[in-house]
Order: sequence, then structure tokens, then C-alpha cells
Amino acid sequence: MTDDKYKNYLQHLGVTTKAYAREAIKEHVDANNESDEDYSAGYMMGLHRMVTLMQQQADVYEIPLKELDLADIDGTEFFK
Repeated sequence: MTDDKYKNYLQHLGVTTKAYAREAIKEHVDANNESDEDYSAGYMMGLHRMVTLMQQQADVYEIPLKELDLADIDGTEFFK
């Protein structure tokens, strides 16, 4: 198997995860009631953990975050 296959997979995973995370942030901000807010907070925090895990592992393996399209999202985005 070629390295491009894995590189493409990881880049797509980064793009998709970041999109889900930003969607979860928006849903949390837009929550209309306490039940929706509780659910959206949990979902958002799960995606926060996923994004930070991917970023930490990229650092361990010396993969630039830009290559995974995860350079422009950080923890503060989740806590505005």
C-alpha cells in the first residue's frame, strides 16, 4: 500500500472531525433549552477531546497539523 493512501485518509479525517467539532460548537451555542444544552455540551466536549487527541498524536509522530487540516482549531474555540 502506498503512503498516499494513509496520508489522504488522515487528512480527510482531520477535515471531517474539524467540521463536526465546529458544527457541535454552533449547536451548543444555539441550544434552546437546558436538555438540549446538556446534550450539546457533552457532544461538543467529546469532539474537543477527539480534536486534541489527533493534534497531540500528530505532534508525537511529527506530523505538521497543517497537513491534517487541524492547525486552525484549538481548545479556546470550544470555550467562547
